[in-house]
Amino acid sequence: MAKDNRPGRQQVHTLLVELGRKAGDGLPEGATGAAMVCYAAGADEAEAVRETVAVLRQAGLAPLEVSGYGTLSERLAEGHDIPGEERRLMERALEENAVIIAQMTPFFDEEG
Repeated sequence: MAKDNRPGRQQVHTLLVELGRKAGDGLPEGATGAAMVCYAAGADEAEAVRETVAVLRQAGLAPLEVSGYGTLSERLAEGHDIPGEERRLMERALEENAVIIAQMTPFFDEEG
């Protein structure tokens, strides 16, 4: 069955989440925070953001800011090259109605 992109239907949104530090967050020692690329299912971007923030908080992380980069169809329309691995993670997020963390990059203070 084809996926329906009308409002109200689950779609996968690409999100960039900036994290701060929190005791027990599991980030590397010396990191000042991190950025995560997530794929999150939701009827709209706002729902995907709410779900992502809730999941990350439940996991003991400290989300500070979330930026949306659109759905698969929106990103393709903007000319993004989306490799097969990324598409598979998006499909998994949709199938499982889940938040998938695709990449995490810790930040380190360059001073000292």
